[in-house]
Amino acid sequence: MPNTRRARFTVTAILALVAGSTCLIAHHSFAMFDTANPITISGVVTAFEWTNPHVYIEVDVADGQATKHWAIELGSPSILMRGGWKFNTIKKGDRITALVSPLRNGEPGSLLNRVTLADGRVLGNGGPAGIGPGTPASAPATSAPPR
Repeated sequence: MPNTRRARFTVTAILALVAGSTCLIAHHSFAMFDTANPITISGVVTAFEWTNPHVYIEVDVADGQATKHWAIELGSPSILMRGGWKFNTIKKGDRITALVSPLRNGEPGSLLNRVTLADGRVLGNGGPAGIGPGTPASAPATSAPPR
């Protein structure tokens, strides 16, 4: 009987390790973003997706006579909440200006460094504006104005 318990424990432990490691393997790095050359984009929000593992802002940005649809990746909701974000911070139709690290392949996608909301508040990607994933070390840190 003790050998059966030991075998059952060993199998359970191995399954737990395998299940945990797939989450780590599945999570991507930020290497696809050009964090050394941030750009500023301005446009109208078409969607704000407050989901795990990452929050997304979708924005229509004027590009000459055309409009480009950008997807901006942020941190997780729990990280963003520590920096002052809420699930309703941004709404469809809001006009925003964002400093982002664009995709290296030139597609209209990016990682948020900081965003200026229509009311003038500035929020970062999980911490005070200018601090967090996607923020170059040389970016000046600013904080959101008091409410």
